[in-house]
This record gives sequence, structure tokens and C-alpha cells, in this order.
Amino acid sequence: MSFRLKVMLAFTLTVAASVWLVAWLVTESLSRTFAERDHRRAAMLVQLFKHEFERRGDELLQRVKAVAASQAVVGLLAAPDPVFEEAGRLANEQRLNFLEILSRDGTIISSAEWPARFGYKEEWLGERNWAALNPFLRVEELPDGQALGLYALTTVQNDSNQLTIIGGLRLDEQFLKAIEVPEGMQVTLDRKNLLRGSIVTDMPLKGGDDKTLATVYIGQSSKELADLRDFIRQTAWIVGGAGVLMGGLLSLWASERVTRPVERLAATVRLVAAGEWDARAEVNSRDEIGQLAADFNAMSEQLVDQKRRMLQAERVAAWREIARRLAHELKNPLFPLQITIENLRRVRETKPHEFEEVFEESTKALLVELGQLKGIVNQFSDFARMPAPRLEQADVNQIVHEATPLFEAHAAKLELVLADGLPPVYADPEQIGRALRNLILNAMDAMGDGGTITIRTSLAAGGQRVAIEVIDTGAGLTKEEIERLFTPYYTTKHHGTGLGLAIVQSVIADHKGTVSASSEPGKGTTFRMELNRYEQTAAG
Repeated sequence: MSFRLKVMLAFTLTVAASVWLVAWLVTESLSRTFAERDHRRAAMLVQLFKHEFERRGDELLQRVKAVAASQAVVGLLAAPDPVFEEAGRLANEQRLNFLEILSRDGTIISSAEWPARFGYKEEWLGERNWAALNPFLRVEELPDGQALGLYALTTVQNDSNQLTIIGGLRLDEQFLKAIEVPEGMQVTLDRKNLLRGSIVTDMPLKGGDDKTLATVYIGQSSKELADLRDFIRQTAWIVGGAGVLMGGLLSLWASERVTRPVERLAATVRLVAAGEWDARAEVNSRDEIGQLAADFNAMSEQLVDQKRRMLQAERVAAWREIARRLAHELKNPLFPLQITIENLRRVRETKPHEFEEVFEESTKALLVELGQLKGIVNQFSDFARMPAPRLEQADVNQIVHEATPLFEAHAAKLELVLADGLPPVYADPEQIGRALRNLILNAMDAMGDGGTITIRTSLAAGGQRVAIEVIDTGAGLTKEEIERLFTPYYTTKHHGTGLGLAIVQSVIADHKGTVSASSEPGKGTTFRMELNRYEQTAAG
């Protein structure tokens, strides 16, 4: 994942998470606030219902007392005979749903809700002192079933008689509708009547025996909270979406401001790493990125200056080393030359008659030493000249075939193990042939007389390169010798300049290839050159 994408994701997720976290916190806070409000409203309604219940009970008691004070009841007190319609008429006058007039022993004289029951006794009157409970709740038996009512009781009497007046109001939905409740709240005896999703508070209604006769359900609509939650969610999605969009744009702008200079700086670093020491980063700001670019430019200038000084020092050291090695290599053949010439002069002066014989032998020795001098000069000349390769499409097997005939007369046995169907390489055939001949000569020197040299070709690097191996059966080399093998002027032989393998390495490096050596003492040495395929390098 790129740095730019990380910055964009960080900005976007931060904005979105912040918006949705705020929305969640607001929703939770509102939910708690509404829950507390609903709790207070439910408690208030319970108190309101109790107050209304008491008020209606007091009003009921006054109506019952009004019935007791009526002329009809006074007449019944004087002559307590059953009257079929009197209770109904009195109930209508006082707007009562239930009304019964009872004699002293609890016998019904007249009943408004069930006229046919006159002459029956109300056994429940003897269970407790109902007058002390005014008003009270009880379930009334009716012709069509049961009904819950709020009742009040009073008595009237004279010297010879006593009547009990029981009046009541039906406790049903109509009774509850008369109670004023706040908007958004319901009061009902049937839970099914509440709106779906309402918050319900139960209030049990108990009779005189403290048994629950019915339950009043107080419902509070949660629509307001649900609507508000939906609004907050919609707002959060809209604001969150806008925030994500703005965060994406802001992060894109910020990442461009940060990553574009970093990418340009990275590209400059790669150029410098590739060898373009004059490459410099652009300094377009005074912030940390600009300071980093300026510091990099300063570091690059220091590196260029250090490289320049190092190159100068290396050139001086190289020329000194060349002069030392050249002096060393020339000193050995020059001394025999000097001795030979001095010997000729001495013979000519002291033994003129032997001069011709000595001259013939001496000139032969001089030619041998001069040949060695010429070889030394040619090797130094080749190492110093090192022309740039002329790269073209070349056949490795053909290069091997052209380089090996020169060594067929040598005592060492030469074996070729060449792979068929090798792809062409991108190389200078002449220089690769010279490098191969140097490796073969090095193998012959390592083995002396006899032994076997194997030259093998094959595919390498997963088919992207072609390898040439020169394998000898000589004494082999130690690990320390392998590490220094390609160092100029380093040699493990008693003669030679130590430039042969350095020339091989230089040639292969100019071809963007690799050369390596592996060996174990007593098991011979293997040199391996790898060259790029023509299709891969030429296309690049």
C-alpha cells in the first residue's frame, strides 16, 4: 500500500468515524433524555389518574348521597316494598351506571342494572365495612356478563327502618377517555389498544380485598424518539458522506502536497544511485520536505566532491601501482640484458677469437629477454586500452568454437560440453573470445602439463542469461585466494602480471554480465561468465 493511499484512508476514516461517533453519542444522549422524560411523564400520569380517580370517587359519593336524600328513597324508607323501576329512574337522574337500593338485611328492593334481581340478597355486603372504603372497586355481575365498577355506599334510616344505597360508575374505556392525558400518551384497560412501539407503564386496580381486579395501561408513543433517531441517522449519513468526500479531497490534496515532493526526491535518489551524480532534487518549499531536499542536494554535492577527490587519489595510486609493477616486471629481464651486454664487451676485449661464438649465444639470450619485455608491455597496453565493446547479436557456442583451436596442441585435454538451442547473447564476440582465451590460459597455467579443461555452456538465471564455464582439474584455490582473484596485479603464479583475470572482469562488466569463481584445494577451479540474452537486453 502506497503512502498516498495510507494518507487518504487515514483522513477519510478519521472524518467518517468522527461524524458517526458524534451521531451515536447524540442518539444515546437523546435516548437517555427521552427515557427520563417518559419516566417522569408516566409517573405524572399515574398521579393524575389517581387524583382523577379520587375526584370521580368523591363526585360519585355525592351523587349516591343525593339519591339517598331524594323523595323516592324517603318514601321507600317509610314503606320498603320492592319497586321495579325506581332505581333505574334515580340512576338516570344522577348519571349513574349502577344503582341498587337494599333493605336492612341486604335484600334488593330496586336495581337499575339488573331489575329482575329484586328480592335477592347481596351477600358481599357482610364481608367488611364498605362504608369506610368509599369509594371502592368491585366486579359487578350483569345479565350479559361482568363489569368493573367504581362504587360508593351510603345508608339512610328512621326509627323503624334502614336502607342502603349503592351507586357506581362503569370503569371502562369511556371512563378513561374522560381523563385528560398529555399529547402522545394513552390510557386503556386493554393492552392491545396501545399503539405499536409504545412505552407501557402498568397501574394495577385493586378491590376492597386488595386483589387486582384490572390493570390500567399507560402508553407513551416512541414515534417522536424514533423519528428523531431516523433524522439523526440520515443526517449522520449525509454529513458522514459529505465528510468522507471532503476528507478524501483533503487527503488527496494533502497527500499530493506530501507525497509528490517525496516521489520526486525518491526519483532523484534513484538517479544518484544509478550513477547520475549531477542529479539534484527540486526545492519548492521551506517545510520539512523542502529542507530534506536541500539537505539531500548538499549531501549529493559532498558525495560528488568526495568522489572526485577519491578518483584523483585512486588515479594517483593506480599510476603509482602501475609504475611499481612495470618497474618490477621490467627489472627482471633488464638485468640479464645488462649482464649479457657486459659479457660481450669483456669477451671482445680479452678474447677476440671467441667473440663470434659468444656473440651468437648472447644474441639468442637477448632475443628471449626482449620477447618477455614485449609480452609485458603488451599486457599492460591491453589493460590500459580496454576499448568499449561493440554489442551485437552473438552465438556463444560459435565464440567457444572460434577461441579453442589455438589450444588444441597443448598437453591439457580440452573438452567442449555445449548446450543445443541456446538463445543469442548481446555481446562483442571479439572481447568475449579474448576473455575466454584468458580463462583457458589461466586454467592451463594452473594445471601445468596434463589435466583436463572442460568448457560448458548452458542457460542461467531462469533462462534470462547464457552461462560459459571453464573448469580445470588443477590444484584448486583457497577461499582467501578466490576473494582476491580478480584484483589487478594479484597473481598466484611465479610469473605474470596479475592482469589477465582483471581484464576478464572488466570485459564482462562492460557487457552488464557477471563473472565468478569457485574452487576447493585439490579439486580444481571453475570460472563462470553469465551474459544477457539478446532479446532481453536489446528490447530494454
